[in-house]
Amino acid sequence: MSNILEVSSPEHFKELLSADLNRVSCLNFWAPWAEPCTAFNKVVEEEAKQFPAVLFLKIEAENLADISESFDIEAVPSFLLLRGHTLLARHSGADALLLHSLLTQHSPPSTSSSSAQPAAPEPQHPRTQEEIAARCKELMNKHKVMLFMKGNPTAPKCGFSRQTVGLLREQGVEFAWFDILSDEDVRQGLKKVNDWPTFPQIVVNGELVGGLDILREMIENGEWEELMGPVTEVKAE
Repeated sequence: MSNILEVSSPEHFKELLSADLNRVSCLNFWAPWAEPCTAFNKVVEEEAKQFPAVLFLKIEAENLADISESFDIEAVPSFLLLRGHTLLARHSGADALLLHSLLTQHSPPSTSSSSAQPAAPEPQHPRTQEEIAARCKELMNKHKVMLFMKGNPTAPKCGFSRQTVGLLREQGVEFAWFDILSDEDVRQGLKKVNDWPTFPQIVVNGELVGGLDILREMIENGEWEELMGPVTEVKAE
């Protein structure tokens, strides 16, 4: 049986998940009208070939609203990794590299099937502190202004994140964002890398500026305008 299936109903979904509570599942929430989903669906199909032990489930978000709402899906594409009914990771957006990284972390890819002797499964291991720090640095330098927040700009998951997005937009700032709820390693790693215990975190040119209070203070005293120079707002992910 193929390891990539299209969910037809909530009952079908429950049946598939309950069949093996130790199996890792990747839930791909999509919509036919969303152009990014078309490309990301192909990414998921390729990942399914590399990770035959993982069950990949395509879920049309609007047609299966009950499932979408149960996982607080606010945008498509979005993906989640589960082991049985336990949430391992989630992300809103078409981040192919993150998907592959999370799949590798939670379910190592298969080796060649042509081998006469079945290869021993690769041991599962968490990312090292060095790997986590490198991932954090990579994200911090992804854009001139990076916002590490809870949720996304369209659907913030906390009041501080919502206020920060509002202030950045009021200033016409072009920024990229990362949902720290989607990756616990990154969430904890950023606290160590930046020596800053709370979120949101605002990073400019790869360096931490601070959180909401500091952003507000910098805007009021003119430091933010001086730091940024002339900018325009675009949607960035």
